[in-house]
Amino acid sequence: MPRVSDSRGRMRIIRVFPKRTNMTPKDDLAFIGYPPLWRPKADEVRISVAFTWDILEAERLKLAWEQYYPIVKVGGPAYGNPSDGFTPGLYIRHGVTFTSRGCNNQCPWCEVWKREGKLREIEVCAGNLIQDNNLLQCSQQHLNKVFAMLSNQHSIQFTGGLDSRLVTSKIGDSIRALNLKQLFLACDTREAIKPLRVAIKKLGLPRQKIRCYALLKFNPDETISDATERMQLIWEAGAMPMAQLFQPANHWIEYSLDWKHFARTWSRPAAMKALMKNFG
Repeated sequence: MPRVSDSRGRMRIIRVFPKRTNMTPKDDLAFIGYPPLWRPKADEVRISVAFTWDILEAERLKLAWEQYYPIVKVGGPAYGNPSDGFTPGLYIRHGVTFTSRGCNNQCPWCEVWKREGKLREIEVCAGNLIQDNNLLQCSQQHLNKVFAMLSNQHSIQFTGGLDSRLVTSKIGDSIRALNLKQLFLACDTREAIKPLRVAIKKLGLPRQKIRCYALLKFNPDETISDATERMQLIWEAGAMPMAQLFQPANHWIEYSLDWKHFARTWSRPAAMKALMKNFG
């Protein structure tokens, strides 16, 4: 089959995703699910799978797209791909950028260090939404490049999460100098409360700009009472929780309605504000 190139001589690659998320590209060569009636010419199809529970659906999609295109590949984080680089707009929408891959931590609930290995700095590509798994583990030289790039961006978000233990006064100064929309810290255990408080003080930002990932039920014995106390401590420290129910890499856990309602409440700012008024 002759190669189909765009106006710049580059391969035309269709990217297929099992589900749409707020990170999914929206260009003419990005598709969700099965082949549509109208199908563009392309050199190959790549099915990108982020979560292991979508692997079976991805294999079905592969069979469907192979009816129309000779080269169909399946890959992505769910298959343990190490992701050594980053191409803006290819598998994640434009505006989202990675400047590093991997993480030197080995948190038991996290798959990043298992899939991507140790932290590696990569070329800094422009974007206003930083998705690095542990940006603050990068060298100061790399961080300087990242902050220089961000100085020209607007509505900046650090959505990959910043390690509270690595937030310094200098980092706080650099972040406050940006046109920041929001950043994310994490507090997945009760022991993480103390470094979270220290980090929030160094950042010196209002609560509405500091979100905090809060993993629920990694400890199967955690009760809603336990989780409620942690959410309140996060709020009192000066951040808004972003509660997330733990899902293992190899299967999907169907949680009770009580836990689903709890996670939904403690991930919505308006609901949390109303709730904390009652506690206050």
